[in-house]
Amino acid sequence: MKHAFLGAFALLLSAVSCSDDDNNNGSGTPDNLVTPKISARITEQVAQDAPFTGILEIFPCRAGGSDYFGNYINGKLTIFNGYYTIVQGDVYGNNNRELHLPIGPYNMVYWGTPKHEEPIHNSPEINSPGIVKGANLADMYFSLRPYGDGTYKPVYDLVHAVQETRIGSEELHTGLIRVSAGLIVNLRQKDNAVFNSNVKSVKVQIGGIAEKLNFYTAEPVNQTKTVRFDLSRSEDNTTMSNATVMLFPSAPNPTLELYITLADNSIHKLTQTLNSSLSANTLLTLNVVIGEILPEGNPGDFTITDWNEESETIEFPTVE
Repeated sequence: MKHAFLGAFALLLSAVSCSDDDNNNGSGTPDNLVTPKISARITEQVAQDAPFTGILEIFPCRAGGSDYFGNYINGKLTIFNGYYTIVQGDVYGNNNRELHLPIGPYNMVYWGTPKHEEPIHNSPEINSPGIVKGANLADMYFSLRPYGDGTYKPVYDLVHAVQETRIGSEELHTGLIRVSAGLIVNLRQKDNAVFNSNVKSVKVQIGGIAEKLNFYTAEPVNQTKTVRFDLSRSEDNTTMSNATVMLFPSAPNPTLELYITLADNSIHKLTQTLNSSLSANTLLTLNVVIGEILPEGNPGDFTITDWNEESETIEFPTVE
């Protein structure tokens, strides 16, 4: 039970698709297959490296490039990548799909989804590419999944690395770099008052978010999309907030929008361009303070704090 959470992070395995005739290239089984030992850590920008815990997938490419090689399973070369449960940097359990590769040089592409001690958004989604025989990973992308109304859903927390390795003489150990960003919004009324009963719901929209991440380089592409999520009330009704929402990186100074729905079903919108950006490996916390909410409008302001403890205050006019 201790490690049952890890099943929730198995997004990449279930998303990689193939057809039956892709499973074997008919080349026979080499005599020099090696099963490398695996270890992983997360390389932090603001702290010391930490052992990785979560799901790790490894995509062996041909040396010096991004052409997918594949993996030998039951003596046959298949498209199925390596898949591992990692706990504190080392492989855990028996439900892993190990790599079996001929001796020689490879370019390994790593993707992982970390386990979090703190709650994160409970329904992330992502569109993942299908791996086929002879695929060039540099031509493939993870992409946002749309709601269908012009906005998009939050994504998984993703870590990534690319590393040259010589199978047969080197173990597979790498530092993984977070390529997603985190966002927390805390909404409260002035003086920490109990939340106004007029407030029915609050939706957050953050713009300038990348549509895609390159599968090989993890570079963000087309930073023009808007991601939407809801805020939830605290038990004491003094705060509306969200568990950490993971996003693809944003363009500089993304636009934040709050849609406040009142009991009479009127919707009031607050919009502001942020001074901060949601870059990779950034956790941005927005503390939003609003005055009394009336049907005809309200004043409000934001205080923003990120990992570097920078802050900004944004003054809003009354919302009509």
